[in-house]
Amino acid sequence: MTAHPTAREALRFWLKLGFISFGGPAGQIAIMQTELVERKKWIGPERFLHALNCCMILPGPEAQQLAIYCGWLLHGVRGGIAAGALFVLPSAFILWGLSAVYVTWGNVPWLTAFFYGLKPAVMAVVAAAVLRIGTKALTNRVLWGIAAAAFALIFFGHVPFPAIVLGAAAAGWLGGKIAPGKFILAGGPGGDGENRHSTAGDTRPAPERAAVDDAAVAATVRPTWARATRVAGVCGALWVAPIIVAGWSQGWASTLPREGIFFSKAAMVTFGGAYAVLPYVGQQAVENYGWITAPQMLDGLAFAETTPGPLIMVLQFVGFLGGWNHPGPLPPLVAATLGAAMTTWTTFVPCFLWIFIGAPHLERLRDVRLLSAALRAVTAAVVGVMLNLAVWFAGHVIFPHGFDDGWRTQAALAGTDWFALAVVVGAFVALHRFKASLVAVIVICGVVGLGWTTLIS
Repeated sequence: MTAHPTAREALRFWLKLGFISFGGPAGQIAIMQTELVERKKWIGPERFLHALNCCMILPGPEAQQLAIYCGWLLHGVRGGIAAGALFVLPSAFILWGLSAVYVTWGNVPWLTAFFYGLKPAVMAVVAAAVLRIGTKALTNRVLWGIAAAAFALIFFGHVPFPAIVLGAAAAGWLGGKIAPGKFILAGGPGGDGENRHSTAGDTRPAPERAAVDDAAVAATVRPTWARATRVAGVCGALWVAPIIVAGWSQGWASTLPREGIFFSKAAMVTFGGAYAVLPYVGQQAVENYGWITAPQMLDGLAFAETTPGPLIMVLQFVGFLGGWNHPGPLPPLVAATLGAAMTTWTTFVPCFLWIFIGAPHLERLRDVRLLSAALRAVTAAVVGVMLNLAVWFAGHVIFPHGFDDGWRTQAALAGTDWFALAVVVGAFVALHRFKASLVAVIVICGVVGLGWTTLIS
C-alpha cells in the first residue's frame, strides 16, 4: 500500500498544481487524475471518481471543488483549505498582473504571440484528458451511449448542463435497478464483488493500493447537525464579511459592494461550469452594471483560457475592470485590485462551504448501490460534456474565423490555422504517447508560438 503523504508533501503538490493547471476544468481534472491517482497513488480511482461525480452536482467551479475534496480526503479540513487556496492563488496573482498590463499598455504583442502557442497546447491537454478519463470511466456500451447522448444534447441541442447531469443521474438510478451489472462497479462502492474477475492462477503482482482507496479510512468526520452549523457559520461569516466592510466604508451603491453581492449570487447558481454562467455574467456586467465592455470581456476570457487556474477566473478580470472603470474616490489601480479581490473571494469561498458541509455526508453514501449507479452514469455524461469542450476549443483554435458562424462550412475550413493544428498534434502526441511533462509542453508551445509569430511578422 502506498504510504500516506505528509502534509508538507501534499502542500508542495497543491502549490505545483496551482501553476500548471492549464486547460480549464477538463485539463485540471486530468492533471489531478494523472498525478493523484496514477503517479503518486495517493487516492484510489474509485474514490477519485466518486469525488468528481459529487463535485459535478454542486454549484461553482468543479475543478477547484475536486481539489478541495481530495485535500480533505488526505488531510481533513486543513488539507482542503490548502488545496483549494493554492489551486486559485497562483492564477489570481498572474491574472492580476496581466490585467494591470492590459489597462496600462493594452495588448502586448509578445504576450499575445506567446498565448498564440499556448492555446493549441490547452486544446491538446483537454483532448488527452477526454481520452484518459473516458477510457477509465466508460467500461461498457451503455456508459458509452450515455456519454454520446450527453455530447449530442449539449453540442447540437444546447441543452443546459444541469439538465444533462440530472437526466444521467436518473438513468443511472433506473439502470441500477434494471441492469445493475452495467452501472454498479463490481467489488467497488455499492458492489458485491460477484462479477470481479478471478485471480486464481494469476502470478502477476497485485497493483499497489492507493493511500486513500475504497477500503481506507480517510481524514473524514462524522456528519452531524452541530458540525454543519459550525461550518456554515464560519464559512458564511468569512464569505459576507468583506461585502459588509465595503458597504459600510464606501456606501452600498458603490462598485465594490455591488460586485460582492452580484458575484455571491452567481456563486450559488453556477451549475454547469464557467461556460454555463459566463453568458449571464457577461450580459449583466456589460449591459446592466457597465463594469466592462463586450470586447474587454472577450479579452478577459482569452486571458483566463491561457493561464493556469479555473476558467471562471475571468470573473476576476471583470471585477478588476469594474474597479478600474468606476474607481470612485480611490486611485484606479487600488480600486481595480480591490474589485478583483472581492470578486475572487465571493466566487471561491463558497466552494469550501459546499465541500466541508457536503463531503462527510457524500462519503457516507458511497456504499449505497443505487447512488453509485447514478453517479457512475453522471461520470459517463461528464465525459461527453468534456468532449464538447474539446470540440469547442478545436473550433476556436483551428478554425478561428469560422467556428461561431458554422465551422463545418467550406469558408471555415479554408481559414484553417495550420500552425495551430500542427502544435495541437505535436502536443497531444507528447502528452499521450510519450507522457511528457505538462509544464514542459506548455512552455515549449508558448515559445514556439512566440517564435513563429516573430518569423512571419
